[in-house]
Amino acid sequence: MWQGRHVTSEGPLHGLRVVELGGIGPAPFCGMLLGDLGADVIRIARVAEAGAPAPDAVLHRNARSAAIDLKHPDGVAALLRVIDGADAVIEGFRPGVAERLGLGPDVCLARRASLVYGRMTGWGQEGPAARTPGHDINYVGLAGVLDAIRPADDPDRAPVPPANLVGDFGGGGMLLAVGLLAALLHARATGEGQVVDAAMVDGSALLLAMAYGARRPGAWQAAGGIDIVNGAAPFYRSYRCADGGHVVVGALEPGFFAELLAVLGLAGDPDFAAQYDRAAWPAMHARLAGIFAGRARDEWARLFDGTQACVTPVLTLAEAPDHPHLAARGTYRTRADGTVEPAPAPRFAATPTGAVRPPRRLGADTAAVLAAAGLADDEVAQLVQAGVVALELPPSGQA
Repeated sequence: MWQGRHVTSEGPLHGLRVVELGGIGPAPFCGMLLGDLGADVIRIARVAEAGAPAPDAVLHRNARSAAIDLKHPDGVAALLRVIDGADAVIEGFRPGVAERLGLGPDVCLARRASLVYGRMTGWGQEGPAARTPGHDINYVGLAGVLDAIRPADDPDRAPVPPANLVGDFGGGGMLLAVGLLAALLHARATGEGQVVDAAMVDGSALLLAMAYGARRPGAWQAAGGIDIVNGAAPFYRSYRCADGGHVVVGALEPGFFAELLAVLGLAGDPDFAAQYDRAAWPAMHARLAGIFAGRARDEWARLFDGTQACVTPVLTLAEAPDHPHLAARGTYRTRADGTVEPAPAPRFAATPTGAVRPPRRLGADTAAVLAAAGLADDEVAQLVQAGVVALELPPSGQA
């Protein structure tokens, strides 16, 4: 265990203030990551939404909420005063929208030179498709991800998108968080802020770094997007079990492969003599498929538990939090209201993250946020009366 002189539970980003300009999916995910690590994230909501629950019970955790009309000049002026006290801004609008609102990076950086302005889009701020609408499936398709994960046992079958994990979250929100942190380090060292242009299509392509590095004879078959980690290898794929569940086998290394064979009673079997002989893979796969189909998923899980064969069950979203290993680590947490959510990650020895705070009702922190930005009570009252900002007004019958 790390031995440090001082440990604080406020998180490594305590003291950092981030303003998040609405958006869905990857931008709030970036805000969630920063908030998990201790940043003070202020999410801007629409005035008409004040009092409503946050749109997402997990992505909007930790963040405070202020309701401000960004289409009204006085609302923009009030928000700019909030941004004056921030270290970073996150926006997920289409290119040009923030500029039309009067909240573009030129305006914000002119007021606060050290500000880091993070922009989350699908296609990026520039390029022929920059202003074209799209979704995760479009970005990962164009970047080459979908073809790279084409089903190995049926290369003619249409690629199945990996939910929206690659474009929206891995190549989008996660990449923006990395970019913001890098730019913030630069800003703290130099006093110079900058714009971070995070495009989901760029991030999706970046996640293919290993695949492109392996595009050489014997390692990568570009025509079908198939290599040993895409399910072509019988020792790196999923298998259906007798009860309809699945297990995954990841016995890439010879030692792990040998243990797999030993557990299955296949040690010395000629069909498995040459692990990396591609010509032998179809026969290996057929044999393994037949064997795994003979027992239920949890039977296989118990049989392989504690071995080095790299065989584990495929768990559902409902089952995963209760797995002994994940439960012991606290990989998932359950809130008082019953919401199950992934815990903050990674883990820090000297600055562990604090308790996850459930999302606030929209507009719950408008008054506090504006007061911290230097707006006097009478100024806030005038903005409220004009409908430019809204304080939390819980719907009838709700707290």
